[in-house]
Amino acid sequence: MTAPLDVPGSATEADPEAVLAGADRKAIQGRSLGQIAWMRLKRDKVALAGAGVIIFLVLVALFAPLIVKFLGHPPLEFHREKIDQSTLTPTGAFGGMSWDYLFGVEPLWGRDIFSRIVYGARISLLIAFLATLLSVVIGTVLGVVAGYFGGWVDTVISRAMDVFLAFPLLVFAIALAGVVPDQAFGMSGDTLRVSLLVFIIGFFSWPYIGRIVRGQTLSLREREFIDAARSLGARGPYIIFRELLPNLIAPILIYATLVIPTNILFEAALSFLGVGVRPPTPTWGGMLAEAARFYTVPHFAIFPGLAIFVTVLAFNLFGDGLRDALDPRGR
Repeated sequence: MTAPLDVPGSATEADPEAVLAGADRKAIQGRSLGQIAWMRLKRDKVALAGAGVIIFLVLVALFAPLIVKFLGHPPLEFHREKIDQSTLTPTGAFGGMSWDYLFGVEPLWGRDIFSRIVYGARISLLIAFLATLLSVVIGTVLGVVAGYFGGWVDTVISRAMDVFLAFPLLVFAIALAGVVPDQAFGMSGDTLRVSLLVFIIGFFSWPYIGRIVRGQTLSLREREFIDAARSLGARGPYIIFRELLPNLIAPILIYATLVIPTNILFEAALSFLGVGVRPPTPTWGGMLAEAARFYTVPHFAIFPGLAIFVTVLAFNLFGDGLRDALDPRGR
């Protein structure tokens, strides 16, 4: 058996002064949960692509008048000279596509499809965002209250959730939107229709986020930091707004990004059924409803359908990536 080699201390031990000097040059910094989530999200190229498409669509909706001014024609302007009066279909190849009419023109009226797609993004995104905001606010407030206080408060709110979840939303939306007159509640025209759709979609969708928030609140209220806040004399409102809500931001954001495409589809369905925003205001669902009468002109239905598909897909991809980034169990 050979004796172990004697290794000098300088070969195995680091010089304390050198360690301190290195620490001074490069300080060790901790990372917040937001920084960790952003690092995860940056590695998800699919989610970033979805976010890029969403930003692009929002910019298109905001600057629709400027885009149409340079690349199209007013969305309500008729171009009968582009229509074959015998067949009522666009003249020229591919539905009248050209540099002046990028997506061609509509049958019968000759309106610019590109301009109507661009302006239709305004209606779809506006209704989807506002309806999501309404449902998230109502669902978060009632979900936190039910989960934190429990008892009869939780019972009443939970039974209300069950009632709303069992409600035939589509049938009610068709009935309510169909009977409301053109002037009501001090509003008229597109303002009334948009407000009505936001109320129908947002108010009757809050139980979904409400159940998620209630379940998370039931788990959080038993945690040590809540007990510590109670022991220090904190009251209910302080605990809800300063302790619970900051820890509920992640599931709320995830739900919001995933419910927006659902609201876009619901608005398109109502417009397709004729109870959404009234013509001639351009909407993607309304364009699909008009295209159903001209099945021999496929481009009339392809472009609004493609706009809905791309928008919904982008929100779903970004929502999935955001969920993975905010998951504390993820690597």
